[in-house]
Amino acid sequence: MTALLTIIVLILVAIAVWQMTKIFEFSQIGVKNTQIANDKDNKLNGYLMFAFLGFLYVLTIFCLWKWGGVLLPEAASEHGKDFDLLMTISLVLIFTVQIITQTLLHYFAYKYHGKEGRKALFYADNDKLEFIWTIIPVITLAGLILFGLYTWTTIMNVDEDEDPLVVELYAQQFNWKARYAGADNVLGDANVRFLNDYDGQNILGIDSSDPNGMDDVVSTTEIHLPVGRKVLFKMRSQDVLHSAYMPHFRAQMNCVPGMITQFAFTPTITTAEMRENPDVQAKVKHINELRAERRAKGEDLDNWEFDYLLICNKICGTSHYNMQMKIVVETEEEFNAWMKEQKTFSETVAGTER
Repeated sequence: MTALLTIIVLILVAIAVWQMTKIFEFSQIGVKNTQIANDKDNKLNGYLMFAFLGFLYVLTIFCLWKWGGVLLPEAASEHGKDFDLLMTISLVLIFTVQIITQTLLHYFAYKYHGKEGRKALFYADNDKLEFIWTIIPVITLAGLILFGLYTWTTIMNVDEDEDPLVVELYAQQFNWKARYAGADNVLGDANVRFLNDYDGQNILGIDSSDPNGMDDVVSTTEIHLPVGRKVLFKMRSQDVLHSAYMPHFRAQMNCVPGMITQFAFTPTITTAEMRENPDVQAKVKHINELRAERRAKGEDLDNWEFDYLLICNKICGTSHYNMQMKIVVETEEEFNAWMKEQKTFSETVAGTER
C-alpha cells in the first residue's frame, strides 16, 4: 500500500512539474505566437476526464475492499438501529447523487470538448430546470432533517418512569472516571472544591454533606453496564472540553466544564455476545495476524481481544489519543455481583481526615 501511494504521489509531482514547465515555455514564447490548445489537446483532455472518473471509482472500490473490515459492527444499543438506518439512507442518497452528477460532468466535459470552429453556447437561464434542481434537493433534505430530528428526539427523550441506571462520566486530562448512583440511584452533589479531600480519596469532588452521595460507587478502571436496562449518563469535565464517545453504542455527548450534560441508551448486546459476532471475529483475526507479523519483527505486542470502549472524541491535549476506558456489558446478575464488590464513597473515605 505504501508503494502504491508513493507511485501516485510521484505521478502527481511529475504532472505538476510538466505543467509548470509548459507555463514557463508559454511565458517565454508569448501568447500571441502560441496556440494554447489545439483539437488534439482538447480531445486528450476529454479522455483524461473519463480516466480521472474511473480512477476515483476504482480507488473508492479498493478502499471499501481493503478497509471495509474496520467499520463498526452492528449497533449494540436500542437506538443504534435507527441511527444506522439514518446513516445508511444518507450515504445511499449521497453516493447515488454523486455517481449521477459526476458521470454527467465528466461525460459533458468530453462530449463538448473544444474543436476548431466550434463556439460555446451561452445558455443564460431556464426556469423549469432551475425549479427541478432546486425543489428536489429541498424535498430530500427536508425529509432527512425531519427524520433526523425525530430520531434525535426519540434518543434524547428519557422517561424517568423507566428507572434508568444513573452513571456519571467524569472527564479530565487524560482519563475517565465513572460514578454509579448507588442503591438510591441518585447521584450526590459534587464540586471541584472538594477534590482530593479525605487524604486524596475524594477523586471526584463528592460533597460529603449530601447523603445521596454516600452510597455512590466510583470506578477508575472500567464501566460495567447491565444489558437490557436503560442507562442515563450524566457527564462532567474537570478542565477542558472533552467528548464522551461510545462508538459501538452510537452514543456521543460533549463534556463541558462548568455544566452537566447527559445521554441515555439501552445496551442490547453483551460483551460476550459481541465477541461471538462473525464480523467481530473476522476483525479480531485480521488484527491479530497483523500483530503476529509485527511480533516477528521484534515488537512486543499481545493478541487483541474485542472490548467496548469509551473514548474522547475531542482533541483535548497531548495525550488525547490515550484517553479511553473499557466498557463491560453483562447480564443483570453479573452486574449486581460486580456492584457488590465495589466500595461506596462512605466506605472509601472511612477513617480518613477531610
